[in-house]
Amino acid sequence: MILALLFGHALPNPASAQGEAPIRMRIVGGLADVSQYVRYEEPFWRERIAQATNGRIVAEVAPFDRSGIRGQEMLSLMRRGVVFFGTGLLAVSSTEEPEFNAIDLPAVNPDIGALRRSVAAFLGHLSETLRDHYDEELLGVYVYPAQVVFCRRPFSRLADLAGRRVRTSSVGQSEMFMALGATPVVIPFAEIVTAIRSGVVECAVTGTLSGNDIGLHEVTTHVHGMAITWGLSIFGANLGTWHALPEWARDTIRGEVAKLEAEIWDAADRETSEGLACNAGTAKLPEWPAWNHGDSTGHRSR
Repeated sequence: MILALLFGHALPNPASAQGEAPIRMRIVGGLADVSQYVRYEEPFWRERIAQATNGRIVAEVAPFDRSGIRGQEMLSLMRRGVVFFGTGLLAVSSTEEPEFNAIDLPAVNPDIGALRRSVAAFLGHLSETLRDHYDEELLGVYVYPAQVVFCRRPFSRLADLAGRRVRTSSVGQSEMFMALGATPVVIPFAEIVTAIRSGVVECAVTGTLSGNDIGLHEVTTHVHGMAITWGLSIFGANLGTWHALPEWARDTIRGEVAKLEAEIWDAADRETSEGLACNAGTAKLPEWPAWNHGDSTGHRSR
């Protein structure tokens, strides 16, 4: 009941149907405090959707990790109609639907071009699975900058991580590091820096720029340039809620979200390089596979 009150009902009220009041939507967005949410999702829902519809659609948005929702619950909450419009991390959702791991298997998509091809090949099956199994209409697939390895002490190749405890965020990542002889530890994004500081883990896999945003460069010394995974998220609507909206609203939302999706993908490509440069403290980063990005004096070098 609390979640239902929090996220509200997105269906038009009788006044809306007569054009006397806007359709009001409540959106569950992606991770708080990272570029995708702060620069793209939040302003899109708070401002752009109203501008695009001349105020006929008005939306509020909150990140899921500050809304009392566990990432593992998003699909089930969407299916039950508790969340009407929601963003779910695909790697986390794959604990309920293992096939979703296939889109972004570790080390399979070394660049964003390869990832685009993988998503395009899987998109039809993803959409069908969400509709048939979870009563969810897929509206967009978002991507975070490349997920790379940060560590507290030097390493020159992934094999050097054997014996270390590494923060991971998905089954696929965990299996990869187990194969390398490391010990994977699944830790929520918001708790990464604390886990590094306290010694729970000494390495972490996360986005190049989002890692910098949360200060991971301040508690680690080395980062590897290889993309382990990218971190995909899906945005969709509960089917009942979706079909209850007027056709013009569905067409507008789908079209505007497609624009948002394209912006997020372009940003992820750009921010992957920017994140590596920020962590190294340089304006432009040479393509080293691994480098030192700081020491106790604050000096930054290869």
